[in-house]
Amino acid sequence: MKREDPTQSAPKKQQAAKPHPQRSRFRAELFKQSRMLHAYLSAFAFIALIFFSLTGMLLNHPKWFAAGKPAGDAQQLTLPKTELAAAQAASEPLRALADAVGRQHPLRGDYASGEVLDGEAHIRLDGATGKSDLIVNLADGSTELTVQHASAATLIRNLHRGKHSGAAWSWLIDITAVVVFVLSVLGYVLFFSLRFRLANSIKLTTASLLLIGGIIYCFVP
Repeated sequence: MKREDPTQSAPKKQQAAKPHPQRSRFRAELFKQSRMLHAYLSAFAFIALIFFSLTGMLLNHPKWFAAGKPAGDAQQLTLPKTELAAAQAASEPLRALADAVGRQHPLRGDYASGEVLDGEAHIRLDGATGKSDLIVNLADGSTELTVQHASAATLIRNLHRGKHSGAAWSWLIDITAVVVFVLSVLGYVLFFSLRFRLANSIKLTTASLLLIGGIIYCFVP
C-alpha cells in the first residue's frame, strides 16, 4: 500500500479545522452590534440604575432619613356660580369640582377619591409631590382646601415605587426595566464571547443564581 506523505496531510487537517467563514462573520457582527448597543444603552441605563439604587436604599432604610409630617397650607376661596353649576352638571362632578378649584388655586396631586356629605363635597387629591384635601359647599361654592407638599424623602420613595406618580413616570419605569434587561442580555453576550474566560463566566453566573436563590429560600420570611 502507498503510504500518505505526512507533509501533504497536515494542510488538509488544518483546513478542516478552520471554522466556517459565514459563521465567523455572523459571530463577529453579533459581537460588534452587541458592543455598540451596549455602549449606547449604557448612557441612559446607568443614570437610571444610579437613581433606583439610591432610592431603593432609602426605601429599604426609611429610618436613615427621618421625615417629619409636612405642614398643610390651609386656604379658603369661593367658586364662581357659573363654574360651580358647570361642575355639578358634568359627568364626573367631583372630579370637575377639583379641576375648578385647581384653576383658582394651585393644588398638589391628581383626583383620588371623593364623596358628598350633608351638601358638601369632600375630595382628596394624591400625588408624588404632595396631596390636597378639598371641602366644597355645593350651595354657594365656598371651599376650604389644605395642600400638603411632600418632603424630599417622601418624594424619592414615591418616585421609586411609582406611587401616585402619573402615567409618564410609570412609562419611564417600564422603559427603564426594558432597557436594563436588554443591556444585561447584551452584557452576557459579550461576557460569554471571551472564550478563554467562558468556564469562569459560567461558574460566576451559576454562583450568583445560587446565592440569590439561597438567600430567598433560607432567610426571606
